[in-house]
Amino acid sequence: MNRQTSDVQSFEAHATDTDLDGLRARLAAARLPEAETVYRAAPDPHRWEQGVPLADLVDVVNYWRTEYNWRSFETRLNQIGQFRTIIDDLGIHFLHRRSTRADATPLILTHGWPGSIAEFTHVIDELADPTNADAPAFHVVVPSLPGFGYSDKPATTGWGTEKIAAAWVKLMGRLGYSKFVAHGGDWGGVITTILGGRFPEHVLGIHTTLAQAPPGLTTDGLTATERKWAEETRDFWRHHAAYAKQQATRPQTIGYSLVDSPVGLLAWILDKFAEWTDTEDSPFETISRDSILDDVTLYWLTRTGASSARIYYESHNSLDPELRVGVPSAISIYPRDIEKCPRAWAQERYRQIVRWRSPEAGGHFPSLEVPEYFVKDLQEGLAAVLAANCSWS
Repeated sequence: MNRQTSDVQSFEAHATDTDLDGLRARLAAARLPEAETVYRAAPDPHRWEQGVPLADLVDVVNYWRTEYNWRSFETRLNQIGQFRTIIDDLGIHFLHRRSTRADATPLILTHGWPGSIAEFTHVIDELADPTNADAPAFHVVVPSLPGFGYSDKPATTGWGTEKIAAAWVKLMGRLGYSKFVAHGGDWGGVITTILGGRFPEHVLGIHTTLAQAPPGLTTDGLTATERKWAEETRDFWRHHAAYAKQQATRPQTIGYSLVDSPVGLLAWILDKFAEWTDTEDSPFETISRDSILDDVTLYWLTRTGASSARIYYESHNSLDPELRVGVPSAISIYPRDIEKCPRAWAQERYRQIVRWRSPEAGGHFPSLEVPEYFVKDLQEGLAAVLAANCSWS
């Protein structure tokens, strides 16, 4: 499987009992700090001002150790269909579910950090074979980013978003999909933007929850809501982005803790699920403990805490300011996402916006927070993209 080849190889996830027993032993032996000095009784959003509250972490750690079932998620991955292939000397893992519909369009879904393929496992079936016969159907491909999950960990620098986007074109071509549509949020949104901007001969159009405007635009002419979006985005990068600075500058240093301590890994990721979801007190208001632990356990078992952090080192603030996207684009800006781009700004980069939505609920992880809405929005957005693109045949 690790030889240089253009072949696509089937893959099955199977953690050893030793690895799972070792995880539980580490959880049982964890050394925890004292409670935060801003302790408040739940529910109260201010409980999280110093990070994950001790009581919440203890509850999740106990559940992870005594009740959580990794095998259930592992079985789901194997049911969908898992594969690996070598692209540019790096093993890339991906899920692939072909639709039964003759009119299906190839679709690549790209996750970000601290997400993973776990963001999409529960929506793939509906995207491939929708219950509504009038909804578009897709051949769904969900790759694990380099250094994430069951993809290989790059041993050299250079695997930034531009190279990943080029690798995705090669991956889709290898599967027989010379033309396709793309969706992503977070880093997946950056990669999706690059796909639409750099490879219009292959990319029929895109859908994204992360529109990134060119730098230097002013707030002149923005609505009150859009000005608030711009202020919230600036506030996020000024006061809530220490994790990104750490991973962009010292991924190896934080990586030791993330690979060695499951509690450290859980806290590092859970903090983001708490802060970035459309909730008042806890991420578990909208996302189950199992769903978050599927994601965290995937990072743990594959030992990718350090390698996944390196995408920030490779790509932080690196999106080409001159890049323009001419293919049809559908954009949805969720109200509690961490970056919210006004449409007037987005239009400076995305030159053919065919559908724009501002949902009433949802945050940074809409496929997990509002899955039914997410699927419908993605279907309708990509339908608009395909209707605007007459080259599909």
